Amino acid sequence: MHKNTPQSDQIKKKELTYIQKVWQTVAIVALLVVMILIARVAFNVLLMVLAGSLIAVYFHGMGDLVQKYTPLSRRWSMLISVMGSFIVLGLLLWFMGTKIQTQASILSETLPTTIHNVKLRLSETPTGLKVLEHLSGPNSEKLLNTAQAFFHTSFGVLGNLYIIILLGAFFTASPNLYKDGILKLIPASNKVLARTVVERISRVLKGWLKGTMLSMVLITILITLGTTVMSIPVALALGLITGLLKIIPNFGSLAAMIPGVLLALTIGTDTAIITAGIYVVSQAIVSNIVTPLIQKRMINLPPALTIISQVIMGTLSGVLGIILAVPLLAIVIILVDELYVKKIEAVTPLVQPVSSL
Repeated sequence: MHKNTPQSDQIKKKELTYIQKVWQTVAIVALLVVMILIARVAFNVLLMVLAGSLIAVYFHGMGDLVQKYTPLSRRWSMLISVMGSFIVLGLLLWFMGTKIQTQASILSETLPTTIHNVKLRLSETPTGLKVLEHLSGPNSEKLLNTAQAFFHTSFGVLGNLYIIILLGAFFTASPNLYKDGILKLIPASNKVLARTVVERISRVLKGWLKGTMLSMVLITILITLGTTVMSIPVALALGLITGLLKIIPNFGSLAAMIPGVLLALTIGTDTAIITAGIYVVSQAIVSNIVTPLIQKRMINLPPALTIISQVIMGTLSGVLGIILAVPLLAIVIILVDELYVKKIEAVTPLVQPVSSL
């Protein structure tokens, strides 16, 4: 029998130590992966909480208007706000639902033929052939895969919508319960700062929601009237598509223009150019009317940061992230301003400009 020597024992201890280090490394990597997955799911949940909060902000904003112009109590004002919104939505669907459905079905049937006709027209020119070559083959597959990933949602559209509406209902029914619950978690020394942050965020969300809804209504009316004047079919459907996509800054307006211009091409090139002009002018009118109203309550968001936040949020959370990118960016800027910038400015003395010689 072989006896274990001190040297062999040291070798075994080193081997065990090496194996332990390997398993520790594997465990750390696995833990990081799990934490990243949990953070991503939690981030999507936080976005749905933000969307539910926006629904509650809308109902309370309407309730404030009812209470301001009527002698009704807060409870009755909120009841009118909620019930009135659903009644108006139901009436719109009742009177316009059939026409919208008909035009939407016509649009879905005519778009493939329209795209085919546009391809034929493009193939008649050298520049058009280059465009078709760039969009066909691997590039088209990449574009399709990007679009699918871009509009992917974590729990599915219907599931997300159900959760958001449910959260909005709870937040509308008792907003102070959740607001006070968050403030209770804050230390007493920072409660004043926390209330200031909450009030700023609430004011910004109200301003963004008001401006967005006003923009959606105005752009729907303008595009519907403009495409009707140009005798473009399914004008109401095009207007509604543009209004719905207006909730996505920058990219929504461009995406909404595509079906309108394609349908206008079936009538003529001049009609397509005029239709594109109608979209551009309508966007300019809405921006000049609504932007000053938004800037009264919204902080100044740099355009580059807005686009960057939309791209990042679209990659992380799909269409819901794109829609909520702007209010989320505003919330982040407020937090950075209140929790970091103001403290730095309070501590750091202002640098005096150097006088010229």
